[in-house]
Amino acid sequence: MSNAEVLGRFVWHELMTSDTAAAAAFYPKVLPWRTAPSNMPGYTIWMAGQTQIGGLMAQPADSGGAPPHWLIYLGTPNVDTICTQAQGLGARLCKAPGDIPNVGRFAVLADPQGATFAVFTPAAGAPPPGASPAQGGFSWHELATTDVAAAVRFYGELFGWRKGPGHDMGSGRGVYQLFEHGGTQVGGIYAAQGAASAPAWLSYVQVADSSRAVAAAKTAGGHLLNGPMEVPGGSWIAVMTDPQGGAFAVQQPPGAASQPKGTPPTLKPAVPAKPPAPPKPAALASKPAPAAKPVPAAKPAAAPAATKPAAKPAKKAKPVKKAKKKAKKKVARKAAKKAARKPAKAKGKSRKSARRSARRSAGRGARGRARARRRR
Repeated sequence: MSNAEVLGRFVWHELMTSDTAAAAAFYPKVLPWRTAPSNMPGYTIWMAGQTQIGGLMAQPADSGGAPPHWLIYLGTPNVDTICTQAQGLGARLCKAPGDIPNVGRFAVLADPQGATFAVFTPAAGAPPPGASPAQGGFSWHELATTDVAAAVRFYGELFGWRKGPGHDMGSGRGVYQLFEHGGTQVGGIYAAQGAASAPAWLSYVQVADSSRAVAAAKTAGGHLLNGPMEVPGGSWIAVMTDPQGGAFAVQQPPGAASQPKGTPPTLKPAVPAKPPAPPKPAALASKPAPAAKPVPAAKPAAAPAATKPAAKPAKKAKPVKKAKKKAKKKVARKAAKKAARKPAKAKGKSRKSARRSARRSAGRGARGRARARRRR
């Protein structure tokens, strides 16, 4: 890659902080990073896999009390020329051009609205900036500013960025303006919300699971500002600060973690036959958007019938007709038995009655004969 091709590329990211040791311990717990030493005293390299993606250093004494922050570096064929051009467009020179032996030349500027950034020209013979790795690489860049249209013009003239589609964020928050570099959408610009939100750049690091990154950051002493939340296109984003106050964001692309695996697509607006949309602005510390509500866990399904204790089978009811028939037979048998006993009783009765009648007749006859003899 020639120096001409580096114009407008995000080539480096540098954390300036009040506690380098604490930062070196924090970020590898949250992001797929590790640290590596450099040839410069007091400067540490951030590594994502085998790729150098950024640096770590203590805040300079002449920082003017600026809080810990990440500084983006934009490529240019000539640092001095672009500094002059930027100042002509209303920018302020924060650090004059200087050389880093065997690395390149750089300078620090503030755009007309006050957001700081650095410009960088690789040294002759130095390896050109490599492609950002899929995991742990910087995947998106956002600029919060007080004048979106002015910022689009400034960076467009300075770095050749092209204005992409704009998306209305609703609720009076204005338009989220995409910008392109080399035909690829690489970031967005939006209006900072509230007087307390100073113009600033925010960089997103690609991770496999945004929720896991947030949980790790909280455990390690970081603070969540916004998210995790899903944005158009299926990405999940979250904005955080490290324990010293440096703001950064993570982006989980579609297809990562719980979603189907696949090669993460380039961030694009969610329109047919194009990759998904980029994240909408999320670093609105004064009015953070509500975090995405977790999907309630599914209720456990009812146990299959086979696993439940079987109920005792109910006794079969006897048919009504059969029961009635049986009862009638029983009554008939009793009646037959009773009827069988009656003739015998009746016969015995008749004999007794006959004997009594005979005795009565005999008695009446004897008494009658006795009365007749007395009369004689």
